[in-house]
Amino acid sequence: MRLSGKVAVVTGAASGMGKAIAELFAAEGAKVVVSDLREETAQAVVAGIEEKGGAAIAVAANVANEEDVQRLIDTAVERYGTLDILVNNAGIMDNFVPAADLTNELWERVFAVNATGPMRTTRKALPIFTEKKSGVIVNIASAGGLNGSRAGAAYTASKHAVVGFTKNVGFQYANLGIRCNAIAPGGVSTNISTSINAPNPFGMERAMAGMGINPRAGEPEEIAKVALFLASDDASFVNGAVVTADAGWTAY
Repeated sequence: MRLSGKVAVVTGAASGMGKAIAELFAAEGAKVVVSDLREETAQAVVAGIEEKGGAAIAVAANVANEEDVQRLIDTAVERYGTLDILVNNAGIMDNFVPAADLTNELWERVFAVNATGPMRTTRKALPIFTEKKSGVIVNIASAGGLNGSRAGAAYTASKHAVVGFTKNVGFQYANLGIRCNAIAPGGVSTNISTSINAPNPFGMERAMAGMGINPRAGEPEEIAKVALFLASDDASFVNGAVVTADAGWTAY
């Protein structure tokens, strides 16, 4: 098994890509901390992992909350003794709101989850990784973090921030045995759309302009396989990279 003996924290792991990543990591031998806002659904993921012989615990946490992030990582270490892998998956959309219609509240809320959240979890994990001279961070960015209009202004900017943060951490900590990479998924069948409420007509129209060339939507399990590769020793020479998984959508 490719992650045997490893301890992994996965945020936003109650559904979609996070759930698929948690389940695959557990199947590959990792002890998984399933973190999500929704404790009940996180517990259901844990139950499914345990039914298949895996090891996991659920921790309710909001990555936009500093105290929750501290408790999340502390709980992982208290329960399993260490931390080896951090997957920053939690994210929200922005109703396709363009720059002219942005409110401070929307901008700050999207950045709090999508960009500040990964910074906080990474900041908390790095002392653990630097002490043991090993550790892996996998950030779930987005095709929207490589392009200009896959969503609204706040989401797009937040995912560009994740890409820049990934590259910075990957390079700066490379000599300490730590790797940090990101995945840039295209359209994937998840429930992130539940964070979309009354999308902005202008912003959605502009974002949809490129949807006609999208070959297909992906499945969460397809992204999980990329995350497994990046988290495993198979990717030992991959660092500071952004792996696009979008069926060729952004290749055009």
